[in-house]
Amino acid sequence: MAPEDIARLRLSAQHISQADFTNAHDVVAWMGAMQAQDYGGALWSVALRTPTLTRSDVEKAITNQQIVRTWPMRGTLHFVAAEDVRWMVGLLAPRSIAASASRMRGLGLDDAVISKSREIITSALSGGKCLTRSALCAELDQRGIVTTGQRGLHLLHYFAELGLICFGPHEGKQPTHVLLDEWLPPTPDKPREEALGELAKRFFTSHGPASLKDFAGWGSMKISDAKLGLELAKENLESVESGDTTYWMGRDIKLAPNATFLLPGFDEYMLGYKNRSAALHELHANKIVPGNNGMFLPTLVIDGQVVGTWKRTVRTAKQQLSIQPFESLTQKEIGSIGAAAKRYEQYCDLPTSWDTTA
Repeated sequence: MAPEDIARLRLSAQHISQADFTNAHDVVAWMGAMQAQDYGGALWSVALRTPTLTRSDVEKAITNQQIVRTWPMRGTLHFVAAEDVRWMVGLLAPRSIAASASRMRGLGLDDAVISKSREIITSALSGGKCLTRSALCAELDQRGIVTTGQRGLHLLHYFAELGLICFGPHEGKQPTHVLLDEWLPPTPDKPREEALGELAKRFFTSHGPASLKDFAGWGSMKISDAKLGLELAKENLESVESGDTTYWMGRDIKLAPNATFLLPGFDEYMLGYKNRSAALHELHANKIVPGNNGMFLPTLVIDGQVVGTWKRTVRTAKQQLSIQPFESLTQKEIGSIGAAAKRYEQYCDLPTSWDTTA
């Protein structure tokens, strides 16, 4: 299979090309987990997989406890469907906890500090309270737990990976934290093998065609666990070969039609794969992550290929999209940006203009 066909199949599997989901929960559940360290970009990632959802609509799904923002894997924030949070965090977060153990010790966060911090946080949030990080850190400081020097952030991160807390609704521009077991109703446990199989099925049907290495990297798993998950999910998948790599995907995926999309920087279309070459030429890889600093810029995607970046500037009651292609675009390609910009305008509910600069 040609790399460009892999890219177009991924657009279809990720429901970017057809954008046919009707609510935020179903988008996130289909994708398994969606990177959400950039909160604003993550909201757009969800909405663009639907025909009409706005930013407000996606945020309502958070407030209504349908999707949850937390740290399930890779030590990175993701959106996860509410019913998937506990089993996914339980399956994947222990690897991140182990990896951060030395950092926790270096910050002086030993067992005694962690135990006391857990008691303070649980008490502060009990009864359905939603508190920002600064408010929780103030509670810890008042009880003798120093939170400066990133100690507070690491404690909250740690307790989210343990499944004690997660993010709740925003308070103004700041996210709040809640007790997971108060925020969400009980959900059944998944035995480890069942969870691995379910995770593999979700990943390959929503991100395929994808390789075993893509899956292991996405979930930050041991390759042996990734192999087991794939083996358990194979009855729901089919495989294709490209070069010397086997790719797995859901059955009956169709090639996405030619179209243009404005994707946020940390969208799963880029972040879901160890090898991004099917959609992004290696000559341009550093242009979406300048200086290899881990910060992914929003991308212009035409016919499955990343062909440029874009940025948004908000002015009084309107916004401007500045689009910078990597190379000169044809008049047809430039014209195709209009529909993508119109969808983003609808999502933001803000008058939008755009221009391109070579």
